[in-house]
Amino acid sequence: MTLSLLVTGARGQLGRDVAAAAARAGITRIHAPSSAELDITDPAAVSSAMSSAGRGERLVVINAAGYTAVDAAQREGAARAYAVNAHGPANLARACAAHQVHLVHVSTDYVFAGDSEGPNQVDGPTVPRTVYGRTKLAGERAVLCSDASAHVVRTAWLYGAHGANFVRTMARLAHQDAPVRVVDDQHGNPTWSADLADGLIALALAAERVPAGALHCVNTGTTTWFGLARAVFAEVGADPGRVRPCTTAEFPRPAPRPANSALDTTSWTTAGLPAPRPWRAALHAAVAAGVLGS
Repeated sequence: MTLSLLVTGARGQLGRDVAAAAARAGITRIHAPSSAELDITDPAAVSSAMSSAGRGERLVVINAAGYTAVDAAQREGAARAYAVNAHGPANLARACAAHQVHLVHVSTDYVFAGDSEGPNQVDGPTVPRTVYGRTKLAGERAVLCSDASAHVVRTAWLYGAHGANFVRTMARLAHQDAPVRVVDDQHGNPTWSADLADGLIALALAAERVPAGALHCVNTGTTTWFGLARAVFAEVGADPGRVRPCTTAEFPRPAPRPANSALDTTSWTTAGLPAPRPWRAALHAAVAAGVLGS
């Protein structure tokens, strides 16, 4: 049976790359509505979209929709964040169960406290320290505790060609003259959204043989935001020495950032899915592919 794909949040940074990755993989039935075109907080709209997308075919839903304004959620309250990050996935899971559709739901390192010694394990304790993290954990639980066939895929430090992100910001600053101070005591896996998208499509194609549950997919190896900034400067031909380290305490944010966002990817490779490449190689490829725009 031919695979049909429904990508929610398909005009966002990740959603655009998921739709492109699906086309590269030879999937011809790709339904890619924006969040305005398909509001996942509307149960009736979700059910209708699923009925239309999966007629006579095996359908997989990849949920790339999300409320990702971490500091805004912390400052302004959780209502919208919970609606999109918790109630939305619950609506998708209920509809997927009713229509016998597989769901791949994208989540985040923020579900962890960020104080572990090594990479966060897929079955490690989830103790989010932010409003955003709590809403994403609620979404995970809604999906995994539902009757739907589903995977939750956690990722971290995502950057891509679409929208604002750290890598694009550093590239812009690299073309200026002033030194740049960047936090050097937060550790994680910088992850190119196109690489994650390829992984999500590989999972969608193999969903029937991969045991349901949570998985981690990030580019491998760890660095700090300071290390990533220096790498971006080097990629665009600027002097990495202009990037100066600072501490989290020197750069306070409304929502506390995890000190350790690193995710262990053993769950991903053990499932027989393509091993993610190292973050530095991915950054080089991303810049060469035009992730920084014109």
